[in-house]
This record gives sequence, structure tokens and C-alpha cells, in this order.
Amino acid sequence: MKKALLKLILPPLLLLSASVSAQQVAVKSNALYWATTTPNIGVELATGLKTTINFSGAYNPWTFGDKQSNKKIQHWAVTGQVRFWPYERFDGHFLAPQVGFISYNAGGANIPIIPFDNLKEYRYEGYAVGAGFTYGYQWFLSPHWNLEASVGVGYYYLNYKKSECRRCGSFIEKNTKHWFGPSNVGVSFIYLIKSHR
Repeated sequence: MKKALLKLILPPLLLLSASVSAQQVAVKSNALYWATTTPNIGVELATGLKTTINFSGAYNPWTFGDKQSNKKIQHWAVTGQVRFWPYERFDGHFLAPQVGFISYNAGGANIPIIPFDNLKEYRYEGYAVGAGFTYGYQWFLSPHWNLEASVGVGYYYLNYKKSECRRCGSFIEKNTKHWFGPSNVGVSFIYLIKSHR
């Protein structure tokens, strides 16, 4: 699965990086993800005067508390967006259609935006794939630094196995779910490698 995903994502990234090598590039990280102990990084490439392409990835490998309680929000996720800027790229409002893939193993945590309402009592392991829209705003801080706030909504198809939360808990069911709701939220710090000012 991971190799197939890399084969799907890597060629467009290489083509885009070659085509925008003389253009603007930004590297970013979402502070809200770090607050949930999830390391993450993103790259945004200018593709036109009012368009950019944004790719981001996040990875959370941790288990919290004792091993028997098995409390975790383990996951890895990749998202891609095409951003449209009404005035100027990397400045002000933007709207972006997006796609995303998440592989997860989570349980024992009370997180209200997760599409499983009883995550505190059970463990879910599987994947989700979906699409949606993100609205955001970037503030110019200095020639090489920006601050971004964003929020997105979308549809996700989830395929999962449900088990008792405790370690090696009994298997309950294998199922799928269709879910529409918040898909991302972010407050990101951005370093512009090629400044737009």
C-alpha cells in the first residue's frame, strides 16, 4: 500500500519541483498538529501568479500511558491541495480543493472531531481516503516568514477493524463508514525559501 502510494505521489512531485525551480517555494509546519504530539511538514510550490500546490504529511507513532490501556492516536497522513489566491499567492485569502489519505490505529482517546463517537472505549485500525475544500488566510510577517490559519471540510470513506481498546483486545467487527465533516484545521508557520517581497 505504501509503495503504491509513493508511486502515485512521487512522479507529480518531481515534475512540479522541476517546473517551479526558479519560482517560489515555502516550507511549513502546523502548530496545532504538534500540540497533539504529531510531527508534520508541508511544502508549497508556486505554479502561477495566483496559484500554488500544497503537499503535507504527518506521522504520529506514540502510545500513551501504560501498554495495557493501549491509548493511542497513531496515524500517518498525506494531503494535497491546489490553492487559488484572489490577489497574490502567499498573501491573504485562499480557497483549495484537497485530497487526502490517512492510515490510523487509534483508541482510548476522547477526540470529538474523529468520526468514531466511542473512540475512548474501542480501538479502530484502518485507512481513510477523501476529498474536500479548505479556506485559509496567510499573513505576511517578514520577507521570509508567513503565518497561516486554515480550516477544511470534506467527505471521507473509512475502512476499519474495531476491537476492544485494551492491548490484544478481542476483535469486534470489520466495517466501512462514509463521513462528512471537518477534514483539517491548522495554524502554520511558513518559511519562504524564495521571498515574494
